Amino acid sequence: MLELTVGAVANGGWCVARHEGRVVFVRHALPGERVLARVTEETTRFLRADAVEILEASPDRVTPPCPFSGPGRCGGCDWQHASLAAQRRLKADVVAEQLQRLAGITREVVVEEVPGTPDGLGWRTRVQFAADRDGRLGLRRHRSHEIERIDACLIAHPAIEDLRVSTEGWRGAATVEFIAASGGDRAVVVTPKPHRDVRIPDLDASIMLDEGRRGTRVLQGKGTLTEHVAGRDYRVSASGFWQVHPAAATTLQNAVLDFAQPKPGEWALDLYCGVGLFAAALAEAVGPSGAVLGIESEPPTVQDARHNLRDLPQAQTERGKVEEALDRLDIQQADLVVCDPPRSGLGRPVVTRIASLTPSRIVYVSCDPATLSRDLNWFTELGYDLAELRAFDQYPMTHHVECVALLVRG
Repeated sequence: MLELTVGAVANGGWCVARHEGRVVFVRHALPGERVLARVTEETTRFLRADAVEILEASPDRVTPPCPFSGPGRCGGCDWQHASLAAQRRLKADVVAEQLQRLAGITREVVVEEVPGTPDGLGWRTRVQFAADRDGRLGLRRHRSHEIERIDACLIAHPAIEDLRVSTEGWRGAATVEFIAASGGDRAVVVTPKPHRDVRIPDLDASIMLDEGRRGTRVLQGKGTLTEHVAGRDYRVSASGFWQVHPAAATTLQNAVLDFAQPKPGEWALDLYCGVGLFAAALAEAVGPSGAVLGIESEPPTVQDARHNLRDLPQAQTERGKVEEALDRLDIQQADLVVCDPPRSGLGRPVVTRIASLTPSRIVYVSCDPATLSRDLNWFTELGYDLAELRAFDQYPMTHHVECVALLVRG
């Protein structure tokens, strides 16, 4: 046990303290607090610890709404012990620190509330549970394979809870994901343990079995969901990606369009395009005299995107890795580039390839401020400046934050 005075927030849901000259990353604490912390991990460079007793509390501290939140308990949330206003300030501090440290950019950051969840609960439309050897469901503890049995997940959307799924009886399952789409569809995706048959309770939902490299097999109902955004329907494979906050897709689409300002006749790229959320909006804006090319690597997602864009002949979707597809199609120029890469970010080769297209605007959507900042540093070296940045609290109670950045040629 260590007695620590807690310092600034760090990326990943930690705060930073020091003990005998060593850095200690502390969970379940807030800046300015004095705590007793239990060491959970030790490396040659730093310690990790959980604050188990608060000796001097921050005025931002609140009682966690979830009884399963706390040291050694469920790892799904990071900041339930902080007020929502404090959570957003902490996330803003993380984004600003990453920008300064990794990109050399000094900028005041404000994390905006996403509509629909004023208490920060009931927003998650996809929840993946882990199953123990007896087929009982729970959520994994932080940095652990151990499973915390829970009665309910408070950040899960009410439609997930309305499924009234038993947390028992899933023998043979490794994970079970529950999905509630905005179009009213409900689905369950079950991943079996290796070489095991899965027992699946009776459910009023589509049921799919994730068979790894062989894909997803539909056991009951249909294999796709319908999501609604800005008057359009989007088909999404149940195992595919869609934003988990019910207002996130609309919020991000509006933010991207506001920064991109696509004009009739322009040539736009939507990289890592998913099911076509941004490509559809871009295609409507550039009109029949313009063109939009979406690039996506996942085959089922490409099929969904082509289906979703079928009424927009100016929009096409190409399957492949971004850098390979751009080279294969001999793309040399673009007026506008929108990119929404995975958490790992773009990476230097893709940054270099995008910059070689000399777009006047690049809109970068990111769920990781560290990889965003790293990539912004490389864009700066190639003549692009960060013109605008917005950050959104799409994942209340967790450390995650979504950013949308506008880059323009300097």
